[in-house]
Order: sequence, then C-alpha cells, then structure tokens
Amino acid sequence: MALMISVSGIRGIFGSHLTPQNLVSFTAAYGTWLNGGTVVVGRDSRVTGQICEDIVCATLQATGCNVIKAGIAPTPTVAMGVLKHRASGGIILTASHNPEEWNAIKMLNSKSEFLDAGQGREVLDIAEQESFIFRKFDQIGSVAADDELIDSHIKKILELPYIDAELIAKQRFSIAVDAVNGAGSIALPELLERLGCNVHKLHCEPNGIFPHNPEPLPEHLEEICEFVAKNNCDLGVVTDPDADRLAIVDETGNLFGEEYTQVAAFDFLLSKRQGDTATNLSSSRAADDITKKYGGVCHRAAVGEINVVKLMQEKGAVISGEGNGGVINPDLHPGRDALVGTAMILQLLAERRLTASEYRKKLPGYEMSKQKIQLTDLGLEADDLLEKVAHAFAGDNLNLTDGVKIDFDEGWVHFRKSNTEPIVRVYSEASTKQQAEKLAEKVISFIR
Repeated sequence: MALMISVSGIRGIFGSHLTPQNLVSFTAAYGTWLNGGTVVVGRDSRVTGQICEDIVCATLQATGCNVIKAGIAPTPTVAMGVLKHRASGGIILTASHNPEEWNAIKMLNSKSEFLDAGQGREVLDIAEQESFIFRKFDQIGSVAADDELIDSHIKKILELPYIDAELIAKQRFSIAVDAVNGAGSIALPELLERLGCNVHKLHCEPNGIFPHNPEPLPEHLEEICEFVAKNNCDLGVVTDPDADRLAIVDETGNLFGEEYTQVAAFDFLLSKRQGDTATNLSSSRAADDITKKYGGVCHRAAVGEINVVKLMQEKGAVISGEGNGGVINPDLHPGRDALVGTAMILQLLAERRLTASEYRKKLPGYEMSKQKIQLTDLGLEADDLLEKVAHAFAGDNLNLTDGVKIDFDEGWVHFRKSNTEPIVRVYSEASTKQQAEKLAEKVISFIR
C-alpha cells in the first residue's frame, strides 16, 4: 500500500510508507514553496503525532519558517489559528477517520484553505525534484506555542450573531460526547459547557487510543446511542479524530444521519440569510431540497473539502458542507468544523423548541447505501473500473466530474476513487435503503 496523495492530504501507515524521510521531504517542499513566513502546526492525538510534529516543526525552521505550535487541537482550530496569526499557512498532522496506525500531513494556505490541486502540484513538484531551499544558521525560523487557540476558536463561535448562548443555556441540554479520544476531546466538551449544557464525556481522553473504529458511521456508534437513551440525554455528538466531522444522536438513541448534519446546518443558516449552498456529488438530495425551500440553488463539486470550498466561493454560497458530517461555515473559516456545526444545531433546536427526533422528522426523507469495492478483489485498476461503468451506462444521465455519477429518476449511484483509502466508493440514494442498495447492485453486478 503506497502513500495516498490527494486534495485530502498525504497519508499512509506510519513506519511503512509514511516515514520520517518523506515527512521531511514534503514539509521541506512546503516550506520552500512558502518562502518563509509563519506556519501554525497542530495535530490530532495519535501516538505518532508527537514524532511527526517534531520532524515537521524542525524542517519548517530549516526552511526559514517561524512555527507556532498548537499541540493537540482540532483541525478547524488550527485553521482558525492561521487566521488569528495572519500566518502564511498551516500544517495539520492527522489521518482524520483512518485507523490508529495511519497518520498524514495536511497543508493550509494563508487563507486557511487546504491547498487546491494546483497549489498541491507545485509543492509535490518541489518534493519530487528535491529543489529545497534550506536556510543558513542565522536565518532559520523560530518556534513558539499558542496554548489559547481552542479558547480563541470557541470565542469566535460564540460571537457569531446568530448564536445565542443564553438561549441555548436556558434549555439545559444534557449532551453525551464521544470524541473517540481524539483532538476534540477537550474542545467540544468545553464549547458545550460554555453553552450551558450538562456534558457526559465518553472517550474524551486525547491519548490517540481509539475505543472503536474512528469513522463516525452507524455501525461504530452503538455505545453512545445506548448511552443517550439510557441516561435521558437530549443529544449525542460524535466527532472523528480531528473533529472536523460531526454525527448526531437524537434523544431516543437513534442516529440523526451523518448526511443530515449539513442539511440541518443549511436549514438553520438559510433561515437567517438567503443564498445558495454548495456540497459534493456524493451528498444527499436532501441538501438540494432544503436549499430550494429557501429559494436557493445547491451547487455540486467533486468530493474533497477544498473542491466544495472553491465552488462555494465561486458561486457566492452562504454555507457549504459534505454529507460525511462536514459543516463549512464561511463566517468562521473555509473548512469543515464540528464545533460550529454543534453550536448551530443546538441554536436551531433551542429556537424552534423541538427535540432532535421531532426536527429530524421534518426533514426530507432519503436513505443512502455506502459501500466500498476493494480493487484487488476485481483485478482492476480504479480508472479501468470507472471507465467500464461510464461506458455501460452511457445512455443515462451521467456526471463525470468526479468518477461516475448516474442520476436515475428514483435515485442516484456515485462511483469514485477514494481520496483517503485504496478503494472505490459506491454511494447510492433512494427513498428507502432497499431501493438504494438495489440501485447500487444494478451497477456493481455489471462489473462483477
């Protein structure tokens, strides 16, 4: 298994393909590309995080960059740190939802955006050519720490004009938090406490030992669902290891649906401000429905946070996100943020005086099937597989922006190469789970 290099960062299994050598190479390339300036560096709680942080910070210094260390902090907190310090960029060491043995390096520009394809290519070219610029002893960068970034991030959320902390506090919400012992372990409970909530912490020790599969999918969240129901909580909130994705559990112990995190955020913000939205091709049609309700258009981008952000900016959308539980609120910063997503959903429930289950019933109803195809099982390369699908369904409504998406009247199927794993993802949606699976099987059976 080689390194996964994409708009979602450079990731791999530490000690196998993600090594100290290539960490130095990619970081030196990034520092050379920046040509100095300040870089904010943060990480999730993985056990390899400290090693990676030391290597990255020293390499940045060698290229003449001044480093501000955020330590263990959510990805969105590091992004906010770039804005706070008016930095030239940022580096986040996190493999997001991947298992413990993985780690990754993600790079931000001065606007606190992940590098787009063009910027990423420039950095990779420097790495491949080894055209690094290392500074002399009297020109190396400095290192400082900012231990207040989480507090600063929370303050910015509370300062948003549509977040009323007093109103939320009056509801006396009881909330269970599963931060999977990741970077949100401190930040998310602290935000909730500042909002006057009674917080029950599950797996909120930032030690990098994940108590269950860290991807916030239904099959991994039985524990918090049972806890919420048993302890009469109003809500359960779950993040991935770097706290940019948010999953919700309603007061009955049922999952809200990761696709509906962004839908709820869209509904809330569009009720305050008219405009368009943006999301990716693999996200639910519910995003289109809720945007249309307010007279807007939901624009669709290739999967990948920066792709959605660029489309959001191009179309002037007031909010965007991804159906994996990602909420992107440009009033704060141009990236997914589980903390601001949590605050927005609590504000919505407080204003409308609804329980989470009552609110969920008011949203458009779709069911999605999310499957993976291991390419080794088929003896095919990803591009060959996608080409076969596109050829077989050429007469249908195809979108080839990102893999192959086939729109049917009754739903859709999307095949695409993963940005984070050596697989092809197969997402499908219809009015029922059975219909969604049937649509996917219609295409998968042809390949087999």
